[in-house]
Amino acid sequence: MIEGLERTPLTRDFFDRPVLDVAPDLLGRTLVRTTPDGPIELRLTEVEAYAGEIDPGSHAFRGRTPRNSVMYGPPGHAYVYFTYGMWHCLNLVCGPEGEASGVLLRAGDIQVGADLTRNRRISARNDKELAKGPARLATALDVDRALNGTDAIAHPGAPLSVLHGTPPPRDQVRNGPRTGVGGDGATHPWRFWIDGDPTVSPYRAHVPRRRAT
Repeated sequence: MIEGLERTPLTRDFFDRPVLDVAPDLLGRTLVRTTPDGPIELRLTEVEAYAGEIDPGSHAFRGRTPRNSVMYGPPGHAYVYFTYGMWHCLNLVCGPEGEASGVLLRAGDIQVGADLTRNRRISARNDKELAKGPARLATALDVDRALNGTDAIAHPGAPLSVLHGTPPPRDQVRNGPRTGVGGDGATHPWRFWIDGDPTVSPYRAHVPRRRAT
């Protein structure tokens, strides 16, 4: 590692690539959330790729809507959505502008500012659980829809940015089906994680919702 490289911000060109290239390459990168109380830094350990209109698991599968419009670009912006009426999830848009692909940030290891996250994640049994899962990650980092569309390419005072960090060796990167995705997208092996990292969330297969009788 070149000295100081780990603190170098990622550029827009990093995100302006196919989603299946960007997603595993985000592992080990440092996500910085700047808050009024101070910075929080998280090392990404688990992500999922979503390939827009060609991906049945993507919010953009059926085309552009007001909800998913941020996914259509430009790359390097945050796409934040609200799910199950209670949780937010944070994604980073990638790929060419106009092609709605993005990477869901599923889990990470809080490196700086753990004390700022514990009050938001009071159910966490230890610090490795602070951002273990996409809703927990967003909660720990105080991410909500107000950050939807935020440019994560670093500039002074930016609420979100991504630094080079320390990517894991390729032989430590694993992939498999995405968590909770059903239908035609269920078997896509587009979930990527750092093998053996304790902050990675457990895999859960899709469970169809039952209609009330």
